[in-house]
Amino acid sequence: MTRPTTRRTVLGALGAASLASTTLMITPGAANAAPPKDLRRRGAYDRFVAQRAAQDAFSGTVLIAHHGQPVLARSHGMANKDQSNPNRSDTVFWLASITKTFTALAIAQLAQLGRLAFHDTVGAHIDGFPTEVASTVTVHQLLTHTSGVGRPAVGGGTPPGLDWNSFDEVMDGTLTLLRQTPLQFAPGTRYAYSNDGFFLLGAIVARAAGQSYFDYIRQHVFAPAGMTRTDFYSRPQVLANNAIARPYWTQRDGTRADFATSPYAPFSTGPAGGAYSTVTDLLAFAGALTTGKLLNPAFVDLITSGKQALPPSQLPSQAEFYGYGYLNAILNNRRILGHSGSGPGAANRLDIYPDLNWVSIVLSNYDTTIDPIVELERELITR
Repeated sequence: MTRPTTRRTVLGALGAASLASTTLMITPGAANAAPPKDLRRRGAYDRFVAQRAAQDAFSGTVLIAHHGQPVLARSHGMANKDQSNPNRSDTVFWLASITKTFTALAIAQLAQLGRLAFHDTVGAHIDGFPTEVASTVTVHQLLTHTSGVGRPAVGGGTPPGLDWNSFDEVMDGTLTLLRQTPLQFAPGTRYAYSNDGFFLLGAIVARAAGQSYFDYIRQHVFAPAGMTRTDFYSRPQVLANNAIARPYWTQRDGTRADFATSPYAPFSTGPAGGAYSTVTDLLAFAGALTTGKLLNPAFVDLITSGKQALPPSQLPSQAEFYGYGYLNAILNNRRILGHSGSGPGAANRLDIYPDLNWVSIVLSNYDTTIDPIVELERELITR
């Protein structure tokens, strides 16, 4: 096991680690100032990521861009260890909860069109829920994880839904379970992160749009953003596609196993975490989002601004809030928005710096923490 990395280690002990890996460099336009050397090839950030990879604490791809142009993209580790297939700049990774940014964006698009409102209750769009949910839980509360909707955490045992074999079964089966699950607390009284809440939001998208959630996201988010390698993949598709990185999850003894071949891997994690993408596609998404290509700028400001104060996290910040499917942090008086994504065999981060025109993306097919990498990136960009 790798020893915990301290802040001093991140900022100071950047040894001469091997840089034998895939590199992509695109020179920014002449109108843009040269990026700091610490964020360029062989700079402090690049060396630190390589050091983490050399310790087998990171496997994946990182990308840093300024004014929409990649400054550095670097890949380490294996997408498929059995086939000795390395991670590359175009490798597709499981995004996990970064998917929530797409779901929230879809809700906002439909609100902009007048097909739903943020104060709408669940019962205005979805049938079959008990009154305590249907008449009290709002879209706003689902988006901010303050709804009380969700199944309580369970210990060992086989999770439900492993026999679902289509995206429709995943959506319908999850909704059936949620209709039978009482609220965990009175809506609006506290914050509790809820994947189930975003499944319910996905169902609301489908009802308001008149088509499946997955088709809506493909047509109204991925396509207009130019995300040509992004999609929702099922477990069988992940197994069959060598372009997709296999998630390697950490077992109790510290060894890693291929989660995609695990009997406990679900068919899909749906609107809460089922999308797969590349670093370049996420950069395209960040650009489309912040330039108003996907949503009116007023609605972009609405969904990306902080709504719910969050307790301190492992990453240092002056303040951290949850918006409508977007995390917000302030560090060194600079705003950072985006989302993290984690699960068995995944550790991801999308960071957008709207007032500095920087974007940083980390996608990993290990579940080892990427916080030290993200912390260094944030310090170097905001200092």
